[in-house]
Amino acid sequence: MGRYVARRLLQMIPVFFGTTLLIFAMVHLLPGDPVLAMFGDKGADPATLAAKRHELGLDKPEWQQYLFYMRDMILHLDFGTQIRNGRPVTEVLGDAFPITLQLAVLAFAIELVFGIGLGIIGGLRAGRLADNLILIFTLLIISIPVFVLGYIIKMVFAFNLGWIAPNVSTEPVLSEMLAPAIVLGGLSLAYVARLTRTSMAENLRADYMRTAVAKGLPRRRVIGVHLMRNSMIPVVTFLGTDIGALMGGAVVTEFIFNIHGVGGVIAESISRREGSTLVGLVTILVIVYLVTSLLIDLLYAVLDPRIRYA
Repeated sequence: MGRYVARRLLQMIPVFFGTTLLIFAMVHLLPGDPVLAMFGDKGADPATLAAKRHELGLDKPEWQQYLFYMRDMILHLDFGTQIRNGRPVTEVLGDAFPITLQLAVLAFAIELVFGIGLGIIGGLRAGRLADNLILIFTLLIISIPVFVLGYIIKMVFAFNLGWIAPNVSTEPVLSEMLAPAIVLGGLSLAYVARLTRTSMAENLRADYMRTAVAKGLPRRRVIGVHLMRNSMIPVVTFLGTDIGALMGGAVVTEFIFNIHGVGGVIAESISRREGSTLVGLVTILVIVYLVTSLLIDLLYAVLDPRIRYA
């Protein structure tokens, strides 16, 4: 196990550098000038703009900017500085990350509980009425884009019924985050439910299930131990990759509900072409995704004793 973890950590190094290089290159392809955007409609004379670009290091070639950025990040854990106000990206992330983390955890809990729950019901009753209703419901959720679902929930429950606030406050409470979490986790909930249902329905016909029943084991043990552990492997794979998607994919949801999280900062950085802020935030999300992927791979051995890592 130790050698496998070491090998996976070594494999993360080229993935990390390749991802950051790709992000850095794509950011510099964005149109516009971040220094010019700092001065707004008032503008500034060319000398002032040139001095500001030199101060921020934007007058250097892109490859030099990337090398300096990686040097500062590796040696000093410096993820850059926000151009418009000079705040370190780590400080910006410190303000935005807890909000997005709260939203992502709530969305993950919703998709975990309701997705697996619906999948278990559908898998154990494959071909029956409950299974068909679950398949229709999940297909409906998958067919609705996230931004459409968000605006529908906001229009109906905020403006028409008045059950929720249309926008989330600066310091959100749990009740305010419930509607955005449903929007963020709705699509993944549908995928988890269908994946769980398919995996359980398939494993119900496996030889080991017939052997467990023939041995006279209690139904609760047959389903809870033998069936669930083997059926959850593809579900855990999806859930593991979805954690990173929830952290970085909340841009649309946070925009709809005016949430000041990582997604909102990323959207604002793209519009202002603040490359350092955008690269720093996405780099941290890449680290979260890589670590999560490693933990999910290690969890396989817990779910399935047949899996061993040399």
